[in-house]
Amino acid sequence: MIDFHSHILPGIDDGSRSTEESVAMLQALAKQGIETVVATPHFYADETSVSAFLEQRDAAVNAIADAAASECPQWIVGAEVLYYPGISRLQGLELLKLGESKLLLLEMPVEKWTDYTVREVAEVAASPGIKVCLAHIERYLADQSDKTWDRLYESGILMQSNASFFLGFSTKRKAMRMLSDGRIHLLGSDCHNLTNRPPRIGEAYTAIGKKLGEAFVHQMCELGNHLLSH
Repeated sequence: MIDFHSHILPGIDDGSRSTEESVAMLQALAKQGIETVVATPHFYADETSVSAFLEQRDAAVNAIADAAASECPQWIVGAEVLYYPGISRLQGLELLKLGESKLLLLEMPVEKWTDYTVREVAEVAASPGIKVCLAHIERYLADQSDKTWDRLYESGILMQSNASFFLGFSTKRKAMRMLSDGRIHLLGSDCHNLTNRPPRIGEAYTAIGKKLGEAFVHQMCELGNHLLSH
């Protein structure tokens, strides 16, 4: 199983604050059956350059590389890139993809998106070598029209949801329906720590398996592995 959205790298954003916390988060994910974790620290273009971000990310990776125990999942580095008008012209945007894949995890503003925003996201998705995936789409559902969502899906954009969407009493039914209808593609914990935002993705995969079947979970993981390797 794969966690496509996490903040396990120490000291780079509002996620893990230390090497010890990062290792503990990785061990918690391993106990939940997660085999691959994608580390997606926040990237804000108004706060840092791509090159400076990559240097800081490399330092965070090196900080936990030796400390992580053998029972920890493997991890892949990427970024959670905050959308801003003009992002399609950002130099080095392709360097923020997840590992060696084409996937770019894009965080959208929690507001009604303009036509310009939707067009630009579709433009980025049409870029050679990039496949856009919107992070935690449940946060945006209420603000966007069905027409907007249809335009994005038609542009080949993937949708990532957080585990909490599948575990909330008032949201889990909708989450399962969207997943079974092919409107959610990837799952992430979006874990930041072990206290108020801990990894609970194992619970979500278990809930999905009970509702939609273990074969469905297997297909999700196959898709995830395919996307990370292409």
